[in-house]
Amino acid sequence: MTPSSRQTPLRTFGDAAILCAVTDLCVGRTLASAVSNRLGESALEVVTGWDSVLVVLDSGRADPDAVRGLLAELAVHAERTRSPGRATGETDHRFHALPVSFDGCDLDLVAQRLLRSRGELVSLLCGSELEVGFLGFAPGFAYLIGLPEPLAALPRRSSPRLAVPAGSVAVAGGFAAVYPHATPGGWWLLGTTPVRLFDPLTLPYARLQPGDRVRFVDSGAGPPIGPGAERPSGTTGSAGRPLPDDCRRGIDVVAGGLLTLVEDAGRRRVAHLGVPSAGPADPDAMVLANRLAGNLDGAAGLELTGNGPQLRFGAAGHAVVVGAEPDTVDVDIDGRRVEDRRVLPVGAGQVLSVGRVRVGLRAYVAVSGGLLVPTAVGSRSTDVLSGLGPAPLRAGDRLPLGDPGRPRGTLVLPWRSAPPGGPTTLRVLTGPHDSTPEVQRGLIETIWTVTAESNRVGIRLDGIGRLPPVDPISSTPMVTGAVQVPPDGRPIILGPDHATIGGYPVPATVITADLTLLGQLRPGDTVRLVTVDGADAALARHQRDRRLERAVSGWFPTTAGP
Repeated sequence: MTPSSRQTPLRTFGDAAILCAVTDLCVGRTLASAVSNRLGESALEVVTGWDSVLVVLDSGRADPDAVRGLLAELAVHAERTRSPGRATGETDHRFHALPVSFDGCDLDLVAQRLLRSRGELVSLLCGSELEVGFLGFAPGFAYLIGLPEPLAALPRRSSPRLAVPAGSVAVAGGFAAVYPHATPGGWWLLGTTPVRLFDPLTLPYARLQPGDRVRFVDSGAGPPIGPGAERPSGTTGSAGRPLPDDCRRGIDVVAGGLLTLVEDAGRRRVAHLGVPSAGPADPDAMVLANRLAGNLDGAAGLELTGNGPQLRFGAAGHAVVVGAEPDTVDVDIDGRRVEDRRVLPVGAGQVLSVGRVRVGLRAYVAVSGGLLVPTAVGSRSTDVLSGLGPAPLRAGDRLPLGDPGRPRGTLVLPWRSAPPGGPTTLRVLTGPHDSTPEVQRGLIETIWTVTAESNRVGIRLDGIGRLPPVDPISSTPMVTGAVQVPPDGRPIILGPDHATIGGYPVPATVITADLTLLGQLRPGDTVRLVTVDGADAALARHQRDRRLERAVSGWFPTTAGP
């Protein structure tokens, strides 16, 4: 398979990423390795897809024009130095024999489609040595290539399942895979394996790495062989793990609220393992809450949806609650109403209650010192897609705190909400995928409505009409803000917990400066997409950064500075 003729080698993917088309997977892995080595910390993510490589840039470290030149140079070199079957520079590939119980609910149906018996189908799969092409979709989800032709020809199911059990061995679209944990999925389920493929607490996290060799072994035909049977299956994440109860400074959760999650700046440089970035849905509000509380921007705090928790402080401290706009979140201490967007002294034994969010969908609670809950894959953030991070807060949890810093004085920020009763305007850059004029007009001219199925994984939109069909794409790395168009013509805008690899085309991407608006959309809100160019996006990003820099002034409890 080769890249779509609709793609040129380099395409901007929003205003913070570049997508590079490659001729095959081997070239892609070679290019990704070279880019990671050359860019280092300047690249937040380097992710390989079937026929593309995504580079997400750190705007403070990287010059996009210089990176584009480097990518073009490295892509040519990767093509010239490619060798069949293995990416240049890759070493230490391992062999994995994975025991499989062939008890999948689609086994007989697939056998019938291929005009084979159950035993012949099992032999067909087990007789092939497969290779890990790349990882994506979910943590540790490895796309295995090298299926024999009858299995490689199987398309995805027409109707994806809402939940596929952890450990399911599946095939579709030319790939085989093992679902590391329970997720939605549209592949054909042939069996299950007990092997744990992702461990969020132990490097390198993912058991299968690009270039590794894999063979499925019928566990009903004899004892499992090789290293594949060493560990039992289990959940990939740490969301069910109790929070620590032996902290020196901490907060007891009296009530958890509708959906209260621990979030920090999110995960970086692990998307190539299929791990979503997570982090706050409204990054600006979280940054402002932390700065007011005297924390670093990336300190862990609480993201609440709809209405919030009740928190009893074990020791005196300071808290801050920031929502989409001033005076739009109900907050009290021991039943006494207090203001949001202010530094709030809370005494030992007092209860901070965060009630209804009256504008927008989410608000953020920062406590001086930050939350020191356990990390998973380098972050304290909860990811609702894969289950990494702490579970949503519930009564009886205890949140440990770090050493407090000095809280700031006042928050002043000209705000950014939609006009009352009017649609929220989200600015988008076109691409990275080409689309017809009908699709582009439909995206821009339609007033879209946020549906009830929206969450941190994606904002689902509906309108009076549907977008016309768009050509499918191969498995491609994705970014937050990507506007995907699935076959039903109803766009999905990806949120912070999105799958790292996607198969729906992206005709437009929300600019970085407007992700804060995206994170505050609630079901029933209306949305208008407006096309801008790269210069507009860069200016909007600069203006957003300047607003955040100037928003917090002074020191608590003194008055604000000029």
